[in-house]
Amino acid sequence: MNGIDVDKIIKVSPSPAYVVDMGRLRHNLEILDAVQKRSGAKILMALKAFAMWSVFPVIRQYLQGVCASSPWEARLGREEFGGEVHSFAAAFKEKDVSELLSLSNHLVFNSFNQLERFRPLWEKERGRVSIGLRVNPEHSEGHTAIYDPAAPKSRLGIPRREFEGKSLEGVEGLHFHTLCEQLFEPLERTARVFEEKFGEFLPKMKWLNLGGGHHISRQGYDIDGLVELIRHFKGKYGVEVYLEPGEAVVIGTGLLVGEVLDVVHNEVDIAILDVSATCHMPDILEMPYRPEITGGFDPGVKPYTYRLGGPSCLAGDIIGDWSLEKPLKPGDRLVFEDMSHYTMVKTTTFNGIQHPAICTWEPETEELKVVKEFSYEDFKGRLS
Repeated sequence: MNGIDVDKIIKVSPSPAYVVDMGRLRHNLEILDAVQKRSGAKILMALKAFAMWSVFPVIRQYLQGVCASSPWEARLGREEFGGEVHSFAAAFKEKDVSELLSLSNHLVFNSFNQLERFRPLWEKERGRVSIGLRVNPEHSEGHTAIYDPAAPKSRLGIPRREFEGKSLEGVEGLHFHTLCEQLFEPLERTARVFEEKFGEFLPKMKWLNLGGGHHISRQGYDIDGLVELIRHFKGKYGVEVYLEPGEAVVIGTGLLVGEVLDVVHNEVDIAILDVSATCHMPDILEMPYRPEITGGFDPGVKPYTYRLGGPSCLAGDIIGDWSLEKPLKPGDRLVFEDMSHYTMVKTTTFNGIQHPAICTWEPETEELKVVKEFSYEDFKGRLS
C-alpha cells in the first residue's frame, strides 16, 4: 500500500489496531504545503475526518490550523494543535456560540436567522473573531446523496435567493463546501457557479473558504489548476483563501490490522474477524463502499473466496467479499487499507467490542509505537 511495509507492521502490531504511517503522512503534508507556498492559500485540517491529536505536532509544522464542527472539536484544536481555529455547524445553541467565540478565529453561521439571533454575542468580539456565512451554490458534484451538501432540500448552506433583503453588516467571509473525495475539476466547476451567484459580495469580504472534500494529495490531482484558481480569487477580489481538507491530509496513511477468529460455512465461507464494520469502519455500511485489503482480490479471482464479517450481533456487520491466494484460519492477520480518515473519529463500542489500539509506524526507524490502548473502563465511562 503506497510503499507502506505491511509485512513488517503486522508482525509487531497488536490486533485490532489502527496504524498510521508517519512517512506517508509527511508526504501528504509536503504536497499541501507546496500548494500553500505556490498559491498563498492557507490550508486547515478538518477534524471531522481525522482527530488523532498525538500526531498534531507533525501536522502543525505544515498546516495553518484546524476547522471544527462543534465546541469539543474547537477546544481540541485550540488545546492540541494551535494555529487558527475555524468553526461551523448547521446550527448552534447560545452556549455553543459563547464557547466557540472564546476558542475560534473564524465562526461561520448556516443561516441569517442564527447570524442575527447571536449578533449581540459576536459583535462584542469583532476584530478578534471573524464572522462568515456558509453558502449553497446549489451545484451538485457528489456521487452519493448522503454526502452531497448541494443536493435538493439540503440543510447546509444558504441559497442565493435567501440573500435578498438581508444585511451583511459584520460579515467578513463566505464559505462553501460541496465536495467529497474529489479531484480538481468538480471544484473548478463549482467555483464558477459560486462566483456567478455570489461574486458580487466578494469585494466587501476579507476571506473566502473553499471548504473540504479536495483530494489534493491523491495521484492525478491537478495541483496547477488549483493554484491558478486560488490566485484568481485572491487577485480579483483581494480575499484571503482557505482550504480545509480532511482526507487529503491522511490519504493512504492508515491501516486497520485485524485477526481471523473463526471460519464458518453457510452457502459461502465466512471469516469472522476481531474488527467490525459497524464499530470500526462504519462508512462501509453508511456510504457504502468496499475497502481494499492487502493481498485481497475480487471474489473468484483467487482460489479462496470469503465473506468477511465482524464479531458483533448485528446481522449486517459484513465487511465484504474477497478472494485470497491462501485459505484463512484462526489467528491469520488481515490488513484493511486507507483506514485513517473517517474511522477513528466514527468508531463506537457497540456490544462492548474491543476498540482497536491506536498506533504509529515510523518507516525510517521501523518503530511501531502504541499510542493508546483501550480498556473496559473506556467502555464503561461512556455510559452511566
